[in-house]
Amino acid sequence: MKFRTLGRHIKEGAKNTWRNGWMTVASVGAVTTTLILVGVFLVLMLNLNHIADELEQDVQIKALVSLTTEEEDISTIEENIENIRGIDEIEFLTKEEELANLVESFGEQGQAWELYEQDNPLNDVFVISATDPQDTERIAQEIEGIDHIDRVNYGQEYVDTLFQFNNYARNVGLVLIVALVFTAIFLISNTIKITILARKKEIGIMKLVGATNSFIRLPFFVEGLLLGILGSLVPIGIILGGYYYLTQNLVVFQEFNFIKILPFFPFALQVAAIIIGIGATIGVWGSLMSVRKFLKV
Repeated sequence: MKFRTLGRHIKEGAKNTWRNGWMTVASVGAVTTTLILVGVFLVLMLNLNHIADELEQDVQIKALVSLTTEEEDISTIEENIENIRGIDEIEFLTKEEELANLVESFGEQGQAWELYEQDNPLNDVFVISATDPQDTERIAQEIEGIDHIDRVNYGQEYVDTLFQFNNYARNVGLVLIVALVFTAIFLISNTIKITILARKKEIGIMKLVGATNSFIRLPFFVEGLLLGILGSLVPIGIILGGYYYLTQNLVVFQEFNFIKILPFFPFALQVAAIIIGIGATIGVWGSLMSVRKFLKV
């Protein structure tokens, strides 16, 4: 296609956007309304995934070494653990280090544990992190089978529930976003279809005089693209403005260290790009689907 022809299609698509007046406003409004919902769910799900990932990365396996284990057997135990598939990091803590950590974690109340310094009842411990947190249970079970390992703790009571909830939340969020996008495509497709109905005769004449389908489609492609981009501007402003306010003023994120939402930058740029991309896709797809039935002459 010649550059002049392409320029003509772009110019024609832009003119049609302006010429259609209230129908353009209606189409942009349909995209805007849906993208606000999509954007809110997108921001929510990305942050929930981020928080879930942070929580999952904090999951560690504690392998307690039997009290009767000889010092020369420690290196053998460590080698056996390293041979397990999916191990990311291993740290060995002596029972003295474990007691010191315990005293520190309890603050002033932990001073009572200092009485056990001479007769320490704790075990030496291997602290293990999995490359993929979802493999924690499997790795823990394999570690349990190693000689001289007394028991293995990884928060079984809540870790499995945490993983299940995170997977469920991710899947539900993805389904909701996809459903909203398809709803938006349906809405804009029907809105644009009304606009194209008024130009049905024009499309028919162009077909009869030999215009190709791609020649007819391109102005509508440009029109849908512009509608999608215009419809994404207001959602970007509303969502990023609200998110910036949230990051600056919501005290709950300062009080609970485990809740760490994504920082405004570069998250804002990523969200803006995604929303514009979704808006453009919705506009183009809706326009092309609407004009397709009128090309059969």
